[in-house]
Amino acid sequence: MPERFRDDARIDRRTFLTVAGAGAAAALIGCDSMGSRRLEPALAAAQRGNEGVERLLFRHRSDAFPQYFVSDTVPMWDEATSGVWRLEVNGAVRRPLSLSLDDLTKLPRVAQTVDHFCVEGWTARAQWMGVRVSELARAAGATSDAHYVDFQSFDSDYHESWDIDSAMHHQTLVAYAMDGRYLGAGHGAPARVHSPVKLGYKNTKYLTRVVFMPVRNGGYWSDRGYEWYAGT
Repeated sequence: MPERFRDDARIDRRTFLTVAGAGAAAALIGCDSMGSRRLEPALAAAQRGNEGVERLLFRHRSDAFPQYFVSDTVPMWDEATSGVWRLEVNGAVRRPLSLSLDDLTKLPRVAQTVDHFCVEGWTARAQWMGVRVSELARAAGATSDAHYVDFQSFDSDYHESWDIDSAMHHQTLVAYAMDGRYLGAGHGAPARVHSPVKLGYKNTKYLTRVVFMPVRNGGYWSDRGYEWYAGT
């Protein structure tokens, strides 16, 4: 399972089957010869149940957006032991960068409301704010042999490498805010990769390093049998 969930609001299988069963019962009652008036209470109950399922499936609030990580506990940057968080941009570049969160927020910012697609089949939506990876490439002077980008994190040994075209897509961000607020620990603070052009496991959270490379080097889930490209 590539994404560890922390989402108390998600619908469980028993609830879904209960509602579905109510709908099926209503359909069977529809065969009763006593007439439609006897069906109204059951149909109304089934409709209320279906509406409840739809509200859960289509709710797009940041507190309902699933949280996932590979560490045993939620990763949190500790300034006392690790110093001030910085994002390193290096590898096949002319001007390596070392950016604090404040530095990052001063770069040209982008806000976009897009879907997040998980390999397990769910989709969520949020507004993300951050800096285009292409802007970081420009600022660092990525060289012509930079064909791949590796996004590395402090979530254990999590990382994922991307093809350069996907990384340079205008919707691929190093995001530091979600739905109008700075990222919380559960969603990848202080910064994370986010792009609708890749499945969720490619969107590295708890970001520490962006490395431009001439060759690809796999990734946490890619090395465990998941598709490396993982486009949506």
